[in-house]
Amino acid sequence: MFFCVTNRHVGDKNWKPRWQHSDEYGRLDPAMEYAVLTGTILVAGVLLALIAQWRDWRPPLYVAVLVGIAVRVLLLFTAADDAWQPVDYMESFQPAGQAVLNGQDPVLASEGGWHFLPTIPYAYGILLWLGIPWVYAGRLVTVIADIVLVPLVAKLAGGPKASLRALQYALNPLALLVACIHGQVEPVALVFGVAAFVVARGPGSPERPGVTTRVVAKTRRGLQAYGWQASVRRVIGSGGMLHRALKPGPDDRADLKRGLLAGLLMGLALCAKSWPIWLIPGFLLLLPNLRSRIAGLFMTGAVPLFFLVTLPVFAGTSLQQIPQVIKTIQDIRPIVGEWGWTPHFTGGNWELRADLAGIGTNLIYVCVVAAILIWRRADPIDMTTAILLIFMVVTPRLGAQYLMWFMPFLIARPTKFAWPAIIGVSLWSAYGYIYMTQFDVNTWWYLHADWSRASIVLLPVLLAAMPWGRTVSTAPPLATLSGAAKKAPVSSAA
Repeated sequence: MFFCVTNRHVGDKNWKPRWQHSDEYGRLDPAMEYAVLTGTILVAGVLLALIAQWRDWRPPLYVAVLVGIAVRVLLLFTAADDAWQPVDYMESFQPAGQAVLNGQDPVLASEGGWHFLPTIPYAYGILLWLGIPWVYAGRLVTVIADIVLVPLVAKLAGGPKASLRALQYALNPLALLVACIHGQVEPVALVFGVAAFVVARGPGSPERPGVTTRVVAKTRRGLQAYGWQASVRRVIGSGGMLHRALKPGPDDRADLKRGLLAGLLMGLALCAKSWPIWLIPGFLLLLPNLRSRIAGLFMTGAVPLFFLVTLPVFAGTSLQQIPQVIKTIQDIRPIVGEWGWTPHFTGGNWELRADLAGIGTNLIYVCVVAAILIWRRADPIDMTTAILLIFMVVTPRLGAQYLMWFMPFLIARPTKFAWPAIIGVSLWSAYGYIYMTQFDVNTWWYLHADWSRASIVLLPVLLAAMPWGRTVSTAPPLATLSGAAKKAPVSSAA
């Protein structure tokens, strides 16, 4: 959850600040040179992205991909060569990969440092087996995933500005920090999640409706005309709406394949981390009919189950250890005080506060349900952006890498305040990733107290960045409730 504390272990009184501004000859030391270089690249990237927006640049997609590769490879090598390495990267992710290499369970062998399914540790183990040093191996996984996200953002955006959106993601400062410096696995979860959206939407116009009001209107008229019992029979009885929705349509085979492939990708996203569960409502709405949605949801659940039950085969886990693995994955400590409203109750420090964590968790559920209801008729990508942004506003616990969740969706379909939100969270994160990590333990904690409490100013910016003006999509529905492939001329706003 938290990306850095110190250079080694908390409590080591022999540490010295790693940032000395200059030596006696006025030369910058390597740590300071690294910070200046990284900061310069990030600032230049933001400026180029804003100029591209202003000038409406639409470069070929391969140019955006090459730019993304260039900046990520450069930052990968500079980060790997730096004296400071993120604590979780070294003490949680590396043991998980080493455990796979040794034929051990990555969750148990890392002593809970890795508390997700072993999908990504399998990749770590392969790279370590190839002899690649860990400072590069772990980041290769996230950097490659983040590079693949560049063309996926273009696909997600669609339309004439697709390559512009790809370039802007290629230069996104938070993505660069998370993928290249932190080595956090958010890009892996996102590459599968965004790919699931692209597959679920399929060919055609990038503009899609959410829930159309046709079914709601029919149900309301039925209640008025026939009463509850007759209306229920008309919905779930023989020949009713549900029966017709489950009947195969003329494109049933293609729709089911699309649903299964999208579900496979979403399942892999859940294997990387648990948070892509918030992407499921939007990706299901993008599928063309109820049958494909059932297939997609089934596959979404089947993939994590496969990685769980195959632990004895691929990870050396005994059958008796599987319940312990599940318990460890489910165990989330109520650590608060890093972001948003909770640091003001903890003095800007981390604390185990079950009361604050409980309030925040309930707020998340209420606000996510509210976002789904408000944006139910919007484009599913806009609904997903709203869900992820409201999560960031009310969550009681957050690491800077969480802020990357909404980036591909907000860049693909930007709102009026998208760039203030992107720049704001990137500045806040960069202060933690680049500046605060230059110091010893005591200085780090001193800076952290103000840094964590300052994050509250970003909450209204994230609220403003939500797609408030796009709560209803005007795109026509692609299919009727029965799953037929005929296009209806009725607007979803009707």
